[in-house]
Amino acid sequence: MTSVAPIRRTGGRSARVLDAIYTAVGQLMGEGKPDKLTIPVVAERAGVNPTSIYRRWGDIDELLEEVAVAALTQDGDRAPDTGSLGGDLQAWARIVLEDIGTPKRTRYLRAMVAARDGLAPDCPCLAQRRVMAAELIERSEARGERAPSVAQIIDHLVMPLYGRVLMGHPTDQADADRLAADVLALAGEGCSGPNDR
Repeated sequence: MTSVAPIRRTGGRSARVLDAIYTAVGQLMGEGKPDKLTIPVVAERAGVNPTSIYRRWGDIDELLEEVAVAALTQDGDRAPDTGSLGGDLQAWARIVLEDIGTPKRTRYLRAMVAARDGLAPDCPCLAQRRVMAAELIERSEARGERAPSVAQIIDHLVMPLYGRVLMGHPTDQADADRLAADVLALAGEGCSGPNDR
């Protein structure tokens, strides 16, 4: 299964139908039973013909992944700029945790993971996190600080937060701060290499 980036048309009936479907999925996810979602259930809630959904997405997993990605990514998101690498990492770790840690957004995250079939292409959520990590690194290097690699930030900060939330492991700001400190320590060790960017 390929990963489909959310596409929203700007007007007309197609936009209204798409918004109705997105809203229906959001409502059903908010009710806490993502495993009960089917295309006919979504179509009934959205007030559209199931054929419209099958034609665009093919199956419920494709639809769930697209809506989850749209819910978990925001156009124009920027990495925080506190004036230091340590402050940026800590602030960003807290933002990521807040972003995925609420019950509804955790359900979206779990639905997105469940919808991904095996070794699917890179998740758009992580792709956006990589862009933000690169932005954070660029600013850090411009200040003359030693910076970790994008891979180190993703592997040692973002993915552990995602994993803890997905597994239902209690996670709070202290955990986010600790992971940020771990990545900062990696930067001090000079572990980044040219192939990690």
